[in-house]
Amino acid sequence: MILTGSAISDAVSCGDIVIRPFNPQQLGANSYDFKLGNRCVTYKESLLDCAKSNPTERHVVDSYGLLLEPSKIYLFNTDEVMGSTKYVPIIRGRSSLARLGVFINVTADLIDIGSVNQWTLQLHAVTPTRVYPGMLVGQVTFWRAHGSIDLYSGKYGRLTSPVPSLLFMDFDAERRADG
Repeated sequence: MILTGSAISDAVSCGDIVIRPFNPQQLGANSYDFKLGNRCVTYKESLLDCAKSNPTERHVVDSYGLLLEPSKIYLFNTDEVMGSTKYVPIIRGRSSLARLGVFINVTADLIDIGSVNQWTLQLHAVTPTRVYPGMLVGQVTFWRAHGSIDLYSGKYGRLTSPVPSLLFMDFDAERRADG
């Protein structure tokens, strides 16, 4: 079951959902519009390897924005701290941004219950597009969990967003298990 905008507002008021800062004007019929943060991580190399830690560069994006190039992946933080220990957040890009050819979190839209922080957004543009900190980039919906709740305690949980891929750690764990 998806929460309506008024139910999201009520859940924020009682602490069942965290959205900081919270702006009631960003509430939709059944979602909350969130903003792009000002921290960005890019990969230094064009060839990425899933089994290795890929070198990255960190950037602070100012009010002039950042021009996204089609051949790169841009990892941004959300401006807001969001999450819940009661509801499951799912994020989507705003259609206004998608109509400009910018995609966020094409395959990673499910946020684990218990992940309460600034989230890492994966931006990819199909044509050169400038983005700006503080612009509305996505929507989060909240869904009621059914069954017992085990809060997220994974490898991305206590890190400051944006966080590059830690997939290489899975390969290291597989090698230790085989070895």
